[in-house]
Amino acid sequence: MSHESLLYTVTQLAAGLGITVRTLHFYESQGLISPQRAGNTRVYTQRDRARMILILRGKRLGFSIKEIKEYLELYDIDPTHAQQTKALLKAVQSRIHSLEEQRLALEETLIELREIERQATDALKTIETQPKAARKPAVATK
Repeated sequence: MSHESLLYTVTQLAAGLGITVRTLHFYESQGLISPQRAGNTRVYTQRDRARMILILRGKRLGFSIKEIKEYLELYDIDPTHAQQTKALLKAVQSRIHSLEEQRLALEETLIELREIERQATDALKTIETQPKAARKPAVATK
C-alpha cells in the first residue's frame, strides 16, 4: 500500500496524533475534516491527517476555529497557495501583535504583584520584630 492511500480508523488517527476520538469528531462537526466511509466505519486519509496536524498547530498557536477553517479553505481553492500564504502572513502578524500586547500586560501585572509582595514581606518583618506586648491584636476584643 502506498503512503498516499494509507487509511486510518478514528482510533488510529487519534492515537497517532495524541488526541482523543472526541477531538476528531469535534473537528469533523466543525467541517474541518471529512472522513470517508467504509461501511459504517469512518476512515481518514493522509490528507485528513495532514489537515489535523495543521488544525492542531493552529490551535496551539492560538488561532480560532474560524481562522483555521478559512486558512484550510484557501488551501483547497488556490492551487498556487498564494492567497493562503498571504492570509497566513496576515493572521500570524495579527497574532504576534496580540501576544506582544498580552506580554506587556503580563509584565505590568508582575511588576505590580512583586511590589505588593515586597510591601507584605516588609510589613510581616516589622510585625515579627516588635515585642509581643507592643503588637496590636489582629481582632478587636471586648
